[in-house]
Amino acid sequence: MTENQTWITEFILLGFPLSSRMQMLLCGLFSLLYAFTMMGNGVILGLICLDCRLHTPMYFFLSHLAIVDISYASNNVPKMLANFLNKKKAISFAPCIMQTFLYMAFAHTECLILVVMCYDRYVAICHPLQYSVIMSWRVCIVLAVVSWVCGFLLALVHVVLVLRLPFCGPHEINHFFCEILSVLKLACADTRLNQIVIFAASVFILVGPLCLVLVSYTRILVAILRIQSGEGRSKAFSTCSSHLCVVGLFFGSAIVMYMAPKSRHPEEQQKILSLFYSLFNPMLNPLIYSLRNAEVKGALRRVLWKQ
Repeated sequence: MTENQTWITEFILLGFPLSSRMQMLLCGLFSLLYAFTMMGNGVILGLICLDCRLHTPMYFFLSHLAIVDISYASNNVPKMLANFLNKKKAISFAPCIMQTFLYMAFAHTECLILVVMCYDRYVAICHPLQYSVIMSWRVCIVLAVVSWVCGFLLALVHVVLVLRLPFCGPHEINHFFCEILSVLKLACADTRLNQIVIFAASVFILVGPLCLVLVSYTRILVAILRIQSGEGRSKAFSTCSSHLCVVGLFFGSAIVMYMAPKSRHPEEQQKILSLFYSLFNPMLNPLIYSLRNAEVKGALRRVLWKQ
C-alpha cells in the first residue's frame, strides 16, 4: 500500500444509472412492492398467531420464513428507495458492513429454513403416523434456532474476512446496497481467500441443501402417488408444490448469482438478481403460500368473520 492512499470512511452506492424521471418511477414502483411485501408477510404472521388451527410445525416454520423475508427486504430496500431521491448516495463504512452482514445472515437463514420446511413435509407425507413424535415442538424449536444461529455465524465469518481488508479507494460501489461481491472489488488487497470462502459457503449452504431437497421431494412424490384418496393426493400436491416453487425461486437465483460463470456484464446481472432476492422473492412467498393453500385462506376468512 502506497503512502498517498487513505482509508475511506464512506462509500457511494451507484445504484441504477437511469434518468431522474426513470428513477422516480422506479422509486414509486418499488415502494409499492415493498409495501406489499410488508403487508403480505405481516398478514401471514398475524394469521398464524391468531388462528389456533395454524399452530402446527409447518406454519411455525412458515412464520420464521415470513420474519426472514420482512427483515431481508427491510435491510436493503429502504436505503435503495432513499438513494432514488438523493443526489449523494453515500453510506458510511460501518452501516455498509452491517448491511452486508445482515444481508448474508438473512440469506443463509432463509436457505436453512426452507430446507427444514422440506424436511417437515417429508416427515408429514412419508411418515405420517410418526409425525407428531418426530416433529415435536422441542425438535421444531431446535431446528429453527439452529437455522438462525448457523445463518448469523456464517455471515459473521464473511464479515470478519472483509474487515481484515484495507479499503483505500475507489469508494464507489456499483450496486444499490453493500452486496459482498461488490464491496470486495474495492479492497486494496488480495481477496482470493474471501472468494474461496464465499464459494465454499455457497456449496455448503446452497448445493448441499438443494441436493437434500431434491432427494426428499423425489421420495415425497413417490409417497404421494401411493395415496389412494384423490383428495389426499390433491392436498399433498398443493402443499408441496407451494414450497417447491419458493425453493426453486430462492435457490435458482442464488446459485446463478454466486456460483455461475460471470457474464460480460456481471455487475448489472448481480443488481437484477439482488433485486429479485431483496424485493420480489419476499413479496412472492406469502402470495404463493396463501393463494395455493386452503388452510391459510380458511384462516383469513375466519379472522375476517370474527372482525
